Amino acid sequence: MTPGTFLDPLALAIVGGGTLLATALRTPLRDLARAVTALRVLGRRRFSADALLQQIAAQDRIARRHGAMALDRSVIADADVAAGIAGVVDGFAPEAIAAELDHCRRARIERHLAAADCWAGAAETAPAMGMVGTLIGLVVMFTRMSDPAAIGGAMAVALLATLYGALLANLVALPIAARLRTAARVEAAERHRLVAPLIALATREAPRPIGVAAIRASAA
Repeated sequence: MTPGTFLDPLALAIVGGGTLLATALRTPLRDLARAVTALRVLGRRRFSADALLQQIAAQDRIARRHGAMALDRSVIADADVAAGIAGVVDGFAPEAIAAELDHCRRARIERHLAAADCWAGAAETAPAMGMVGTLIGLVVMFTRMSDPAAIGGAMAVALLATLYGALLANLVALPIAARLRTAARVEAAERHRLVAPLIALATREAPRPIGVAAIRASAA
């Protein structure tokens, strides 16, 4: 028995093409694109906020020496940290910056989970497409009972379609969905570590209201 025994282009086209079409029809185009681009995450190390925390610490030192306005010249690649530092520069209240960071973190989680859900949906669809291929193969087999040479090919399509559906669901789509969800949870937890130092920086650099007594003293 050779590996070619388990290869059938028609069964593969039915299962693979049907799964792709069904997934595309049930998923918004933006989430479908995210599901494809999210595959890059699988080859990376787990997200760690250590480098971003060091960057925030460096921004804190700059603010202590030169004031919050000096942070406006900093180049920050990470969107969440950039949003927090921009809030500090603009003099937003710490509560507003915390709310913005929470919004960014939740939006990021939703994007990650949408990509994982797309692959989970593909895992649900693949066995069904395998059953469709099996039915097609059986129909072809029963309509060609008078041709013994055609029965074998139709039976191969029927059996291999079920095999392809099971393999695609359990060895490809489901593992990808599970790993994307794990990566999303890890990143969410790590990004939560960024909130406290950014809020501490915002609290220290927040504009302080001038009291009436201070105004009178300056006027005198």
